Amino acid sequence: MKCPFCGEIDNKVIDSRLGKNGDAIRRRRECIICGRRFTTYEHIEEIPIMIIKKDGRREVFNSEKVRSGIQKACQKRNISINVIDQFIDDLERDLKETGEKEIPSSIIGEKIMAKLHEIDDVAYVRFASVYREFKDVNDFVSELKGLLSNKGLNINE
Repeated sequence: MKCPFCGEIDNKVIDSRLGKNGDAIRRRRECIICGRRFTTYEHIEEIPIMIIKKDGRREVFNSEKVRSGIQKACQKRNISINVIDQFIDDLERDLKETGEKEIPSSIIGEKIMAKLHEIDDVAYVRFASVYREFKDVNDFVSELKGLLSNKGLNINE
């Protein structure tokens, strides 16, 4: 670490402790050459997850975009914001744990739909209608038939 006062790189760590939020290490250092003291902070370098969109574009994963889509799907449903927050935290952790730097948006969309399917069928169908780009009522009915058949119910044709 370069001394901010004299520019030399010879220094020693006098004290180390966790930062206020526990997400950094605060180090108190003393320059061997000029004797002045200074503080440095060590943070974890997070590599952002890149999302590969359907058209091949890449963009940084944005949990707020995911949150917005899920909240729209869950609008006027009996689903607490805590459930949505936990869902997004779990999704983000799962994506980071894959170790992949780039993840296709289709994988994220399918994970979201699977979880919404567990939480609330209406929210699932709402999200699916946008995600799968339903073109008409037939697409919508087809999705509903699949949903109901998984529950052991049949729709009269």
